[in-house]
Amino acid sequence: MDEQPPIPRDPAPAAGKSRSRAPVRPNAGDLTLHQLRIFWAVAHSTTLTNASKQLGLAQPSLSQQLAKLEANIGTLLFHRRSNEMELTEAGHYLLPKAEQVLRSITELEDGLGQFRAGQRLTLRLAGINSVLRVLLPGAVHAMGERFPELDFDILESAPGDILDLLYSRRITIGLLAANSVAQAGVGFVQVPLLEDPYVLVVPQTLVLDGVTDPQRQLSAEHWHRLNQSIQFSFGSQHASRVSDWYGRLLPAHRVVAQCRSFETAISLVRAGSGVCLAPALACLGVDGMPQDLRLYRIQAPPRRIVALVPSQYRRLEPCAAMLDELQRSAQHHVAPAIIPTPPWLALDTAEDF
Repeated sequence: MDEQPPIPRDPAPAAGKSRSRAPVRPNAGDLTLHQLRIFWAVAHSTTLTNASKQLGLAQPSLSQQLAKLEANIGTLLFHRRSNEMELTEAGHYLLPKAEQVLRSITELEDGLGQFRAGQRLTLRLAGINSVLRVLLPGAVHAMGERFPELDFDILESAPGDILDLLYSRRITIGLLAANSVAQAGVGFVQVPLLEDPYVLVVPQTLVLDGVTDPQRQLSAEHWHRLNQSIQFSFGSQHASRVSDWYGRLLPAHRVVAQCRSFETAISLVRAGSGVCLAPALACLGVDGMPQDLRLYRIQAPPRRIVALVPSQYRRLEPCAAMLDELQRSAQHHVAPAIIPTPPWLALDTAEDF
């Protein structure tokens, strides 16, 4: 048997000197899609709490994965301040690269999914109540004729929750008012559907046509009813704007109820509890416009109803066809009858609502 050569050993360090180690280099080859998805979710959520909710992960597990990603890269991706996360320079560099990788993987998965024999396609979407009730039925019916193998998973959600569902890839399309969420355009394509004006919703018996001074021109009963406000509030900013509107136009009003849905507020108006501000679309019921309500236009910007969709789905079927059908449904939508703004409401010059 041939004799093996001796294994060379490192020379002993000189007296008074310690052995030096080679610098540790980042191992970018250990990056995983799971870690990139976690990084992307945290970058868009700004807090670990929101990101863990979107991803369905416990916060400690999310923190460990994020720390492992930073260790693999060899640098910090976030400045951590309490529960807030702010991108470092390296994080800002990685974000568009990660989005490109995740977008390509999603396109690959969805593209291959079209070739799976015997499997039905499911289109997942979420939206606010009024849009789902008014625009969605016609679009779903048309899609059933175009794609017989397609089914739908539909969620009714608040605007903030719709964004969370989009960020976490649990839905493909979100239907909401773009101006209801400050970050609605971040990372998604906005497909415009329609503009939905705000109105003052009052009982049919409360006639405000041509009124210039409601306190003098209305009966005591109707003046009292006009000052009973039912307010919808989904966020502090919106609540403040609603309160300011009543303070300017009806300074003697009293809040008799606060609601978390326009539909509930409108139902209270129909029952005679007061008046409310609401988008016109929310006033349409299953059978159309209730006959016991009057809608008066007010001086406020309309809601911009849009479909939010990740850019990689904009031209991918069946999502692209669904967006076309939603736009077609919006074009054929018949808005409820809105009465022109009464003179005393037209005096409002505020530009925001």
